[in-house]
Amino acid sequence: MVTISYKAKQFIVFLIKLLIVGAAFYFIYDQLAHNNKLDWVKFHHLLWEKQSFWGILFLLSFSVANRYFEILKWQNLVTFIRPITVGEAAKQVLSALTAGIFTPNGLGEYAGKAMYFEKKKTKKVIFLNLICNGIQMLLTVIFGTIGLWMLGYKFWTLGIVGISIFIIGLSFLSKSITFKGYSIEKLLHKINEIPKPIHRKNIILAIARYLVFSHQYYFLFLAFDVDLPYPTLIASIATVYFLASSLPSFQFLDFAVKGSVALFFFEPLGVNEWIVVFVATLMWFLNVVLPVVIGSYYVLKFKPKWN
Repeated sequence: MVTISYKAKQFIVFLIKLLIVGAAFYFIYDQLAHNNKLDWVKFHHLLWEKQSFWGILFLLSFSVANRYFEILKWQNLVTFIRPITVGEAAKQVLSALTAGIFTPNGLGEYAGKAMYFEKKKTKKVIFLNLICNGIQMLLTVIFGTIGLWMLGYKFWTLGIVGISIFIIGLSFLSKSITFKGYSIEKLLHKINEIPKPIHRKNIILAIARYLVFSHQYYFLFLAFDVDLPYPTLIASIATVYFLASSLPSFQFLDFAVKGSVALFFFEPLGVNEWIVVFVATLMWFLNVVLPVVIGSYYVLKFKPKWN
């Protein structure tokens, strides 16, 4: 059997880290430099016109709160394995975000977080990350469905509710059926193994995070003088997040996907298409690009566990 020396392992890890960080920055640059939907002259003009130190600080505070709640969610869930500090949770969340930026639906995040734990804990870490993302997705579906109903898309809403009831019913009837050693019954058992206080805290933090990023979107529209009633605007935002999250995508394409879906819902409401694209781009920059820049530092400092 071929063995790799410690120095060789270090060099390979260094190359992988450079590849992850380099790819992350390349994909970000590529989207910003070659996106045909962005008119940078108009974008710069609008930002210059709307610039305000306190306004920028206010919007940045939402980005900090968004990631902070995500970090607290992860710290809370990981206590099921072992307690970690907020700083350690931040390191794991931000570096995993960087690793997941160029993977479909952020799948790289699962591997990114698992790298911080012993190999025997990998399955448990991946499962906890599934719970972490799952509750966020569930809230997105619930609020998005309510948003669709409020906007008058009642047929779509009834269709989503009907499909959901069908899936839940089918899952209940087939919960004991095993496929390659896995079943819904086993999954529910695994979920129930996690203490209820951890689940409760996870739900509360997920709701707080949802309210933060949806209202950051809302205040960005207000900053660009979009004059729509609060219920209409927040329902549209909830709908956009729901439908955009349902589509297979990459983190670095997030603003393009959300921007395209947003155009479909906001244009009929009289919102200028440039404003819709700019707001989606700013949301992506504030909540993906900036955390990825910080996460890159943690990726480069990462020291793998060899056992």
